Amino acid sequence: MPPGPRFQGLARWLDWQQSLHPGAIDLGLERAGRVLARTGWQRPGRPVITVGGTNGKGSCVALLAAMLRASGRRVATFTSPHLVDYRERIRIDGEPASEASLVVAFERIADALGPDSLTFFEFNALAALLVFETASPDAIVLEVGMGGRLDAVNLVDADVAVIVSVGLDHVEWLGADVESIGREKAGIVRRGRPAIVGTPTPPRSVLDAAESAGADVRLRGRDFDGIERPDGTWIYRDAAGEFPGLPAPALAGAVQVGNAATALAALRSLSGRLALERAAVEEGLRSVRLPGRFQRIADRSGFEWVLDVAHNADSARTLAANLARYPTAGRTVGICGMLGDKDVEEVVGTMGASAGRWIAADTEGPRGLGGDELAARAAVCGIAMERGGAVADAMRLAASGARPGDRIVVFGSFHTVGPALQYLHGASPPGEPGPVWL
Repeated sequence: MPPGPRFQGLARWLDWQQSLHPGAIDLGLERAGRVLARTGWQRPGRPVITVGGTNGKGSCVALLAAMLRASGRRVATFTSPHLVDYRERIRIDGEPASEASLVVAFERIADALGPDSLTFFEFNALAALLVFETASPDAIVLEVGMGGRLDAVNLVDADVAVIVSVGLDHVEWLGADVESIGREKAGIVRRGRPAIVGTPTPPRSVLDAAESAGADVRLRGRDFDGIERPDGTWIYRDAAGEFPGLPAPALAGAVQVGNAATALAALRSLSGRLALERAAVEEGLRSVRLPGRFQRIADRSGFEWVLDVAHNADSARTLAANLARYPTAGRTVGICGMLGDKDVEEVVGTMGASAGRWIAADTEGPRGLGGDELAARAAVCGIAMERGGAVADAMRLAASGARPGDRIVVFGSFHTVGPALQYLHGASPPGEPGPVWL
């Protein structure tokens, strides 16, 4: 049993959970499966969509939820990590779960631990399932934390599995090449159920594993697609027909039409249980929001902030392409903060030409990277970085020299963008609205 966190609030429970298991990452379903069974949890009768992949998972979840909510459905989502507030991870109908509902779920899990222990993420995932069991939503969307086959969300048999993309990340856990990583990602598919693959050229291992499992594989570019038009609209197309003239997703970036097509393919595969009218698709595309993914924010001094959690080579290439797609009249300053176990040299090298001035920020936590070491690793790529200190201090440094028309790009980790959002909200004068999205 937890040593006294009962009835003492969410923060104490979260602190205890982080010390419960010997390691932060311990892939496998046995421990979490035993604990979940002892809670008495029952698989929901509502459709479950599980979203995996290296990059684009958060965007796909946000698009799925936005379109479902626009159709009048009550949607539960589980995502990770959070940017500012833990409750962001577990949402019901767009709203963060209440502290009371989380504490009830935590107590239920603690009572069911027995001889087992859970990682912080596993505790998160099980809490989400228990909260959703009580909330009885119309649909549930679960985001894989790492990999897929051995991730805690894979305790639930998905009605639809989505693999948005496959790239190199978490290689120490998932494998040293994309074929190995692809096999892990494909572990979320189920026999006879749709497996939506959102990249037109996935590793062969993804298709082989999904087909061997007997899943109904639907590949973007072959079985469905999203085709951009010169007028800014796009066409969704699959075997059942097409939606021409759709509005561009409100999520900025070159990859978002592909993500939207992938989300729509997943929903159309459930048309017998979650019928979706065109009007709901359009409203969802217009209303979707996702902080920290090429999030553009206007500063009252006339320059622009861009926040992006890009932390691996593929996401860095996407961020660089998005910055080129939305050029600015002034200068670009890059603030980078990364975790020590990421491929800093590859990410910084990919982003190097996107900014004329670079500032290294510290990231906190056991995996955090100090600005001095980040700058030293960036120098290997020929990128000179000033030391900025904590994220907020680095942002003050960059903003002090910014002029109208400039932009400041803050990227590299959830541990960087989260403090950046807190800084921007705290910098708003009393009585004025917080950051304004562009």
